[in-house]
Amino acid sequence: MRLGLVTPVLTRHPQNDAAWTEDAGPDEVVRIATAADRLGFAHLTCSEHVAIPRHVVATRGARYYDPLATFGYLAAVTTRIRFVTHVLVLGYHHPLAVAKRYGTLDRWCGGRLVLGVGVGTLEEEFALLGAPFRDRGPRFEDDVRALRASFGRREPAYAGSHHRFGDLVVDPCGVQADVPIWIGGRSARSLRRALALADGWDPFGLDLATLDTMLAAARASAAWQERRHPFDLVLPLDERLDPTDAGERERLLARLLRLRDAGATIVNLRFRHASLTQYLEQLEAVATLVMPRIA
Repeated sequence: MRLGLVTPVLTRHPQNDAAWTEDAGPDEVVRIATAADRLGFAHLTCSEHVAIPRHVVATRGARYYDPLATFGYLAAVTTRIRFVTHVLVLGYHHPLAVAKRYGTLDRWCGGRLVLGVGVGTLEEEFALLGAPFRDRGPRFEDDVRALRASFGRREPAYAGSHHRFGDLVVDPCGVQADVPIWIGGRSARSLRRALALADGWDPFGLDLATLDTMLAAARASAAWQERRHPFDLVLPLDERLDPTDAGERERLLARLLRLRDAGATIVNLRFRHASLTQYLEQLEAVATLVMPRIA
């Protein structure tokens, strides 16, 4: 089981934020990224929103760094850590635009990209961008198929329900012809889509009991039993803890082992922290005192 980071500063969600991140920016993120890279964490995340309606800021937060620009910058200061879009709303983009832009990023970072993708739920943002909202589910499924057929391919071709293209060249293209695609969400449908279309499921906002129930049903399905390729379960912690505190570190370890028992191959970590210095200390504590115990 590997450990990734839901990166502070880049997204300020009210449920998971810390006051110090309000005035933090690229310098602090670079320190986090280089420390995580050195310490062996699996990935960093960056979410996508273009513009948040004012009336939902209290529940969704207002700050969302753009993942393409952010990861392009961080690629130059790291060597091994992966970059996960968490998530890219596919309905906002044409699949070839994703293949070209994120394929270029994949080339710059040496094949360290993971495409976390989602359907999206913010109707006002769809309208702002001129993207269809009502049929976004079926469109999303075709988006994923088209993206799979085009990413990392210089001469992509695809014919589906919503997209058709061919007889064209995309240069440069991604290093990874089979870039990992994780589908985000919190519904049984998102898990079914992930099993059918992707390489992993990256849920959010679900407690362990709910995850156990959903995963038990999924494991009994034909889609699960018929898979012939590895499938990542990228599960979240249900509590923010401080791993520099011995007692809380043990609670963190117990939760990680419980998630491993539930089938997690990767866990997205968030901590409770009050400063950049404390957060960097927490990364050190996890790397030296927790990672060896879950290996």
